[in-house]
Amino acid sequence: MARVSTTGARTAVLLREAITRVNRRLRQTRPVADLTIAQISALQSLYNAGALTPRELSDVERVQPPTMTKIVARLEERGLVQRTPHPSDGRQVILAPSLPGRRLLEDYLRARDEWLAQRLARLAPEERETLRRAADLLNRIARD
Repeated sequence: MARVSTTGARTAVLLREAITRVNRRLRQTRPVADLTIAQISALQSLYNAGALTPRELSDVERVQPPTMTKIVARLEERGLVQRTPHPSDGRQVILAPSLPGRRLLEDYLRARDEWLAQRLARLAPEERETLRRAADLLNRIARD
Protein backbone atom coordinates (compact mmCIF):
# COMPACT_ATOMS: atom_id res chain seq x y z
CA MET A 1 0.00 0.00 0.00
CA ALA A 2 1.34 3.43 -0.95
CA ARG A 3 2.29 5.74 1.88
CA VAL A 4 0.06 8.82 2.17
CA SER A 5 1.81 12.15 2.61
CA THR A 6 0.90 14.48 5.44
CA THR A 7 -0.59 16.87 2.89
CA GLY A 8 -2.57 14.03 1.30
CA ALA A 9 -3.86 12.91 4.69
CA ARG A 10 -4.89 16.47 5.60
CA THR A 11 -6.65 16.86 2.24
CA ALA A 12 -8.49 13.60 2.87
CA VAL A 13 -9.72 14.88 6.24
CA LEU A 14 -10.82 18.24 4.82
CA LEU A 15 -12.60 16.58 1.91
CA ARG A 16 -14.34 13.99 4.09
CA GLU A 17 -15.52 16.68 6.50
CA ALA A 18 -16.84 18.89 3.68
CA ILE A 19 -18.64 15.98 2.00
CA THR A 20 -20.16 14.99 5.34
CA ARG A 21 -21.45 18.53 6.00
CA VAL A 22 -22.94 18.89 2.51
CA ASN A 23 -24.53 15.44 2.75
CA ARG A 24 -26.03 16.30 6.14
CA ARG A 25 -27.50 19.52 4.73
CA LEU A 26 -28.92 17.65 1.73
CA ARG A 27 -30.53 15.09 4.03
CA GLN A 28 -32.11 17.94 6.00
CA THR A 29 -34.04 19.03 2.92
CA ARG A 30 -36.44 16.12 3.37
CA PRO A 31 -39.76 16.96 5.00
CA VAL A 32 -39.83 16.58 8.78
CA ALA A 33 -41.59 13.43 10.05
CA ASP A 34 -41.36 11.86 6.62
CA LEU A 35 -39.34 8.78 5.72
CA THR A 36 -36.18 7.85 7.58
CA ILE A 37 -32.83 8.05 5.81
CA ALA A 38 -32.74 4.22 5.68
CA GLN A 39 -36.19 4.10 4.07
CA ILE A 40 -35.26 6.75 1.52
CA SER A 41 -32.04 4.92 0.72
CA ALA A 42 -33.85 1.60 0.20
CA LEU A 43 -36.48 3.28 -1.95
CA GLN A 44 -33.77 4.97 -4.01
CA SER A 45 -31.94 1.66 -4.49
CA LEU A 46 -35.15 0.08 -5.77
CA TYR A 47 -35.80 3.11 -7.98
CA ASN A 48 -32.29 2.92 -9.47
CA ALA A 49 -32.40 -0.85 -9.99
CA GLY A 50 -36.03 -1.02 -11.08
CA ALA A 51 -36.68 -4.08 -8.92
CA LEU A 52 -34.76 -6.31 -6.52
CA THR A 53 -35.36 -9.29 -4.30
CA PRO A 54 -35.31 -8.49 -0.57
CA ARG A 55 -31.91 -10.20 -0.32
CA GLU A 56 -30.49 -8.17 -3.19
CA LEU A 57 -31.81 -5.00 -1.57
CA SER A 58 -30.19 -5.99 1.74
CA ASP A 59 -26.91 -6.52 -0.06
CA VAL A 60 -27.09 -3.21 -1.93
CA GLU A 61 -27.95 -1.35 1.27
CA ARG A 62 -25.38 -3.33 3.28
CA VAL A 63 -27.79 -4.23 6.06
CA GLN A 64 -28.86 -7.56 7.49
CA PRO A 65 -32.02 -9.13 6.01
CA PRO A 66 -34.06 -8.72 9.23
CA THR A 67 -33.30 -4.99 9.20
CA MET A 68 -34.34 -4.73 5.56
CA THR A 69 -37.55 -6.65 6.31
CA LYS A 70 -38.51 -3.89 8.78
CA ILE A 71 -37.61 -1.12 6.34
CA VAL A 72 -39.59 -2.72 3.51
CA ALA A 73 -42.57 -3.32 5.82
CA ARG A 74 -42.73 0.42 6.63
CA LEU A 75 -42.46 1.31 2.94
CA GLU A 76 -45.21 -1.17 2.10
CA GLU A 77 -47.47 0.20 4.86
CA ARG A 78 -47.21 3.61 3.20
CA GLY A 79 -47.86 2.15 -0.25
CA LEU A 80 -44.42 3.14 -1.52
CA VAL A 81 -43.21 -0.36 -2.43
CA GLN A 82 -44.99 -3.22 -4.15
CA ARG A 83 -44.26 -6.94 -4.11
CA THR A 84 -44.68 -9.24 -7.08
CA PRO A 85 -43.97 -12.97 -7.34
CA HIS A 86 -40.49 -13.88 -8.51
CA PRO A 87 -40.73 -15.13 -12.13
CA SER A 88 -38.56 -18.22 -11.60
CA ASP A 89 -38.49 -18.87 -7.84
CA GLY A 90 -41.86 -19.19 -6.14
CA ARG A 91 -40.25 -18.80 -2.71
CA GLN A 92 -39.12 -15.26 -3.44
CA VAL A 93 -40.69 -11.92 -4.28
CA ILE A 94 -39.55 -8.95 -6.28
CA LEU A 95 -39.70 -5.50 -4.72
CA ALA A 96 -40.21 -2.37 -6.78
CA PRO A 97 -41.20 1.19 -5.99
CA SER A 98 -44.89 1.85 -6.51
CA LEU A 99 -46.03 4.90 -8.48
CA PRO A 100 -46.52 6.89 -5.24
CA GLY A 101 -43.06 5.70 -4.13
CA ARG A 102 -41.44 6.88 -7.35
CA ARG A 103 -43.23 10.24 -7.13
CA LEU A 104 -42.25 10.74 -3.50
CA LEU A 105 -38.61 9.93 -4.24
CA GLU A 106 -38.56 12.19 -7.30
CA ASP A 107 -39.99 15.04 -5.18
CA TYR A 108 -37.37 14.41 -2.51
CA LEU A 109 -34.52 14.36 -5.06
CA ARG A 110 -35.88 17.48 -6.73
CA ALA A 111 -35.91 19.31 -3.37
CA ARG A 112 -32.29 18.30 -2.75
CA ASP A 113 -31.24 19.36 -6.24
CA GLU A 114 -33.02 22.70 -5.87
CA TRP A 115 -31.37 23.34 -2.51
CA LEU A 116 -27.94 22.61 -3.95
CA ALA A 117 -28.57 24.58 -7.16
CA GLN A 118 -29.53 27.63 -5.08
CA ARG A 119 -26.25 27.40 -3.15
CA LEU A 120 -24.24 26.89 -6.33
CA ALA A 121 -25.90 29.94 -7.93
CA ARG A 122 -24.28 32.08 -5.22
CA LEU A 123 -20.82 31.08 -6.39
CA ALA A 124 -18.76 32.66 -9.14
CA PRO A 125 -18.78 30.82 -12.50
CA GLU A 126 -15.18 29.68 -12.04
CA GLU A 127 -16.05 28.27 -8.60
CA ARG A 128 -18.95 26.31 -10.09
CA GLU A 129 -16.61 24.97 -12.76
CA THR A 130 -14.14 23.91 -10.07
CA LEU A 131 -16.92 22.01 -8.30
CA ARG A 132 -18.02 20.40 -11.58
CA ARG A 133 -14.47 19.15 -12.08
CA ALA A 134 -14.34 18.03 -8.44
CA ALA A 135 -17.56 16.05 -9.00
CA ASP A 136 -15.87 14.22 -11.87
CA LEU A 137 -12.90 13.41 -9.64
CA LEU A 138 -15.10 12.27 -6.76
CA ASN A 139 -17.00 9.96 -9.10
CA ARG A 140 -13.68 8.53 -10.28
CA ILE A 141 -12.56 7.98 -6.68
CA ALA A 142 -15.88 6.27 -5.88
CA ARG A 143 -15.43 3.84 -8.80
CA ASP A 144 -11.94 2.75 -7.68
